[in-house]
Amino acid sequence: MAGHSQFSNIKHRKNAQDSKRSQKFTKLIREITVAARQGLPDPELNPRLRSAIIAARKENLPKDKIETAIKNASGNITEENYEEVQYEGYGPSGTAFIIYAVTNNRNRTAAEIRHIFSRMGGNLGETGSVNYLFNYIGLVVYNASNINFDELFNYGIELGVLNVELQDGLYLVTCEVKNFGLVRDTLYNKFGEPEFARLAWQPKDPIEVNDEELAKKISALIEALEDNDDVQYVEGNFTMVYS
Repeated sequence: MAGHSQFSNIKHRKNAQDSKRSQKFTKLIREITVAARQGLPDPELNPRLRSAIIAARKENLPKDKIETAIKNASGNITEENYEEVQYEGYGPSGTAFIIYAVTNNRNRTAAEIRHIFSRMGGNLGETGSVNYLFNYIGLVVYNASNINFDELFNYGIELGVLNVELQDGLYLVTCEVKNFGLVRDTLYNKFGEPEFARLAWQPKDPIEVNDEELAKKISALIEALEDNDDVQYVEGNFTMVYS
């Protein structure tokens, strides 16, 4: 259903981050580093690395920085030892948040995120405190201007995807986690580079936020979380319908 997905706010949040180019580059480099360490340094043989490089190119990260990140990861040149961490918490009016971070200091990141929640009217919870409110899925996003919907939809059905949806000029293709690799790679071979592709959290019963003050509080919390250097992305169980 249009307007009933947390992904409807992707464009808004992405554009807000675009103005902070240096910080964005840091996050992209960290994702490339983690992806390269977890698999082969060749993007054609490492889908996650390929996705990270695609995302970096879309943000105009210089080629030499991409290559250096891959070399550092595969050669263990860098002294930074990044790990992936997921945090869960509650925001204003009981809204639920899941935060994915890449950090070289788990304790520091947890303390910083706890502080952000505290000063923005929420609280950081334990693992499992809110993820039961979401379904864990695979997500592949394409620019709608480049692809015919019927072609993508029919191709997706053949792959057994859960849904193909148009929102804000984006095609959102969702699938089961176990099929994510197949769907991502098959769509890449058929339609080319997506806007991005990753595992994601989809709310089971999204909350419609139609109150101006609540929308401002939630947006402020999202912005504060995304301003943290370690946070890669933030997802929630709400849809902003206030205009």
